[in-house]
Amino acid sequence: MDDIKTVSPGRRAAFISLCKMRAGKYTNLEVGTVLSRMQMSEADRGLYTALVYGVTERLITLDYMIAFLSKRALSALDEEVVCALRLGLYQLAFMDRIPPHAAVSQSVALTPAKGRGFVNALLRTFVRGGCTVPLPEGNETEALSVRYSVPTPLCTAFIEWFGTDTAEKLFAAFLKKEDAALRINTLHHSTQEVAQRLDGVISGVCDACVKTSSFVGVLSGVEAGDWFVQDEASALCARVVGAHPGETVVDVCAAPGGKSFAVAMEMENQGRIYAFDLHGNKLSLIQRGAAKLGISILETEERDARNPKKSLIGQADRVLCDAPCSGLGVIGKKPDIKYKEMDTIIRLPEVQYSVLVGAAAYVRPGGTLVYSTCTLNPAENEGVTERFLTEHSEFEPFPFFFAGAEQSALTLLPHIHGTDGFYICRMQRK
Repeated sequence: MDDIKTVSPGRRAAFISLCKMRAGKYTNLEVGTVLSRMQMSEADRGLYTALVYGVTERLITLDYMIAFLSKRALSALDEEVVCALRLGLYQLAFMDRIPPHAAVSQSVALTPAKGRGFVNALLRTFVRGGCTVPLPEGNETEALSVRYSVPTPLCTAFIEWFGTDTAEKLFAAFLKKEDAALRINTLHHSTQEVAQRLDGVISGVCDACVKTSSFVGVLSGVEAGDWFVQDEASALCARVVGAHPGETVVDVCAAPGGKSFAVAMEMENQGRIYAFDLHGNKLSLIQRGAAKLGISILETEERDARNPKKSLIGQADRVLCDAPCSGLGVIGKKPDIKYKEMDTIIRLPEVQYSVLVGAAAYVRPGGTLVYSTCTLNPAENEGVTERFLTEHSEFEPFPFFFAGAEQSALTLLPHIHGTDGFYICRMQRK
């Protein structure tokens, strides 16, 4: 049997990471750490990233496959055996450029000696069966859970919020890989110029963004401050703020800074933006990002949004409250999110409401307040803003145009708009 040293560096690193992450480490943190520390070829770096994110994204599906194929309970298997099986099954079922013999032999080589026969037999059985297993029958929610690797409680919640048909479309969209979206630094470049440069297209959601499937030159452009990676939904949110050159803007939950940067570009780098965040250790990210982009109007400060800065109360022309949320709209980019306990979401609307109330204190009469989240949970979205407008009669809905229609609140849906799931509500102090 092949020794583990014969396994490709990308697979070997993925196996180690996935075994570690069973203890609860976030995928993006683990991947970032490994890529910064390990010397691998570009091909192995790509394979490593695809395997770690892919296995995490399809975890429930893969474990169902193991349970279907194995006579032994998943809980009775050694951790390393389970990790090797997940890696092998993911390559066989979801990566069409990897030959089955390579997926099997390399996964077996990763397995501790006493489990190699079991892993070899199970993976070869899967190959003989056409690299597929039947979905559960008779329970629609369970079938959706297995097909899209979404925990049953979250499936139930999405069905309650959107209905079964739309829930399934959303789950499918989370698994679809969209082209990269770049927010162009319009202080220095036009989107048309960059679209031609990167062989991309200008976004139909926010024309300050370019979408491209080509990664040639993307990283160098990020380093040069020509653009930064930002989903079109976030870029649209910054545009809805409606800031003009010379105005005063407060971003109460600013880290890592993308929306503040986009607002500064809308302001042509003229005026003042106060970029606050509860976590002081994240402010350096904002400062470095602004410097790289040539933005000079940002002022950062560690501050709890629920306790507004007294000297700025009633002084801001525009306030952005991008509240901390469950993140259920960015599952496609952060697959760990869907495995969180639903109980952790229940308390969020109360926190979000308090943050919004604190943010509203900054708005001058006639000024604009924008509330946004990257979740699709109505309780965190409409539930918060409807309560706020009911209990704060000095504010009213403030419509904006999107896709030719006027509205004061908008939910962007991945399967319709090709963006993150995102909520934007604009209000005005009377």
